[in-house]
Amino acid sequence: MLVGIVGKPNVGKSTFFSALTMATAQIASYPFTTIDANRGVSHVRGPCPHTELGSPCNPNNSLCEGGTRYVPIELLDVAGLVPDAHSGKGLGNKFLDDLRQAHAFIHVVDASGGTDFEGNPVGVGSHDPSTDVSFLEREISYWIFGILEKDFIKIARQSKLAGKKFERLLQEKLTGLSITEAQILSAIRQSGNDADPSIWKDDELLRFCKSLQKISKPMIVAANKADIAPPENMERLRATGYMIVPTSAEYELALRRAAKAGLVSYRPGTDSFDIADKSKLNTSQQQALDKMGEWLKSAGSTGVQTVLEKVVFEVLDLIIVYPVEDETKWTDKQGRILPDAYLMARGSNARDVAFKVHTDLGDNFIRAIDGRTHMAVGHDHVMKENDVVKIVARV
Repeated sequence: MLVGIVGKPNVGKSTFFSALTMATAQIASYPFTTIDANRGVSHVRGPCPHTELGSPCNPNNSLCEGGTRYVPIELLDVAGLVPDAHSGKGLGNKFLDDLRQAHAFIHVVDASGGTDFEGNPVGVGSHDPSTDVSFLEREISYWIFGILEKDFIKIARQSKLAGKKFERLLQEKLTGLSITEAQILSAIRQSGNDADPSIWKDDELLRFCKSLQKISKPMIVAANKADIAPPENMERLRATGYMIVPTSAEYELALRRAAKAGLVSYRPGTDSFDIADKSKLNTSQQQALDKMGEWLKSAGSTGVQTVLEKVVFEVLDLIIVYPVEDETKWTDKQGRILPDAYLMARGSNARDVAFKVHTDLGDNFIRAIDGRTHMAVGHDHVMKENDVVKIVARV
């Protein structure tokens, strides 16, 4: 699972990325600090089923702390996007190519309105951040349009003449963008275009690309620098129709670094922290932590962990499933309790889980066994959040 962190330059994308991953990324208050994409791993949280057993788990592909399972998510922080990036302005071509494999986007916006379209600093409140949402939407749509424009009519006519599924031929053209046939079909329906793509004009193709962008690369907006954002800017962002989460990546990064240094006890996503030893803090550190503490209480959290979990569990609508070898003890062949946690699309069935674990398990699937009821279920059994399941396959 790959989530792209996108936005114009100088809005706090790299700070946001560093806060989530604790990876080193170049951070500075000027445009195009990020040139090469940064990759890192963060985690989303869910209750670990081991608490039902009364025995500790032995995580293999994830982490567990205090009954909470942390499932890894790969993040990609790319170069900032400026208007007309799809035609090569700024680092646009690189930005868009880096995003091909992303399943969803976190659009980091400067909610304070303190940066212009190209990321240059301006006075707080000088820029309307909602316009950043519409321009990024436009750039990605035109990027897809540019990929399809040259061969689209040819593909549509080939589909009619050869009797081949149009969505399959188009999906082949979009290989590398992680776009499925089902998403293409949904975009055709939502675009409201004629059922015959071979007669589409450019405006109809662009309308289809806009629908495809929203379906195949869904987006959530991180209203960053919310601690200094004018209230009217937050209202403007909410009016865009996207899910908006107020964030302060700067506060989140500072708190995670302070926790790593042993200065505070802080759990990401919470509304407070505890200072380990005030005697170790200088005056400026104490004042900074006081300011962060006040904002956390009013906001509920820095919002950074919240955005990641909302894009995974709400925008992409994924659930956590635990495959095991022994459905009675919830262990693998080595006796490890609940070693693996997988993110699956809501509505996935038992065979989908088998394929997720290994292709051979999917190909040779016989049945599955529910880890809680111990009842056998078929390949089409729909998985639920936090299910524990054994896959039975032909040897």
